[in-house]
Amino acid sequence: MNTRFLVAIAAAFFTCAAVAQDAGSAATAGQSPNSNNSGGYGRRGGRGGMGPGGGMGMMGRGLVGTVTDAAADHYTIKTEAGDLYTVHFDANTRIVKQPAAGGMFGPGSRGQGGGREQGIGAGAGRIPLEQIKAADIKAGDMIRAAGDVDATAKTVTARSVMKLDPATVAQMREMESNFGKTWLAGKVTAIDGVKITLTGSFDNSLHTVVADENTEFRRRRDPITLADIHVGDTVRVEGATKDGNFSATSVNLAGMRSEGEGPGGPVGAPPQ
Repeated sequence: MNTRFLVAIAAAFFTCAAVAQDAGSAATAGQSPNSNNSGGYGRRGGRGGMGPGGGMGMMGRGLVGTVTDAAADHYTIKTEAGDLYTVHFDANTRIVKQPAAGGMFGPGSRGQGGGREQGIGAGAGRIPLEQIKAADIKAGDMIRAAGDVDATAKTVTARSVMKLDPATVAQMREMESNFGKTWLAGKVTAIDGVKITLTGSFDNSLHTVVADENTEFRRRRDPITLADIHVGDTVRVEGATKDGNFSATSVNLAGMRSEGEGPGGPVGAPPQ
């Protein structure tokens, strides 16, 4: 299993920013760090370690892993790379669980197809996190611990811990296995007629995408054409492999260019 790939998917689809509120941000809102008002599951705070460089199960200032031991003041977790980390927590650590909302995409989503909307963190429809007790996290659960990571000592001083929904974890793994088969995401490196070459965001390999008259092109939810795609752009592609290439049913351009910004400029998170 590609460790960086799985972590990248986790970062791309849930940043856990709402979980990562420290005591200061809780105090600003007039709440204690352990307040039952757990807030929404938003995307504030950036994408963390989304790219291929986010190794060892790390996502920004956090760590993802499976609990192998649960004690009164710490968890031992095993990352996808096989590293064992000790996650330390105390009375100020916010411990919550991800809502069981049908996995990553939530109610009313369109699965892994184009134009989906996430049910968790989708504006006013966001689902609040549920605060739980430390003892509610058991061996075998997958968690995301946000806080100060010491890669040398293999420890995390956690400001927050989220117990991940099993459906989300299952979809993460399914997406990993389907990358290059039913979907692709990456940076465009060349365009030759109807062929788009891109470097995969999660495997750093070259993929050839072939469009035809039935391929749908969009920037977010706005219709565009192949001519609007440029080298340096980041795209997400839906489709299937055919004759050694990837036949695209939809190509979604990430981000919105600012006025006067040329090709290859900054882009946002993967299309939703």
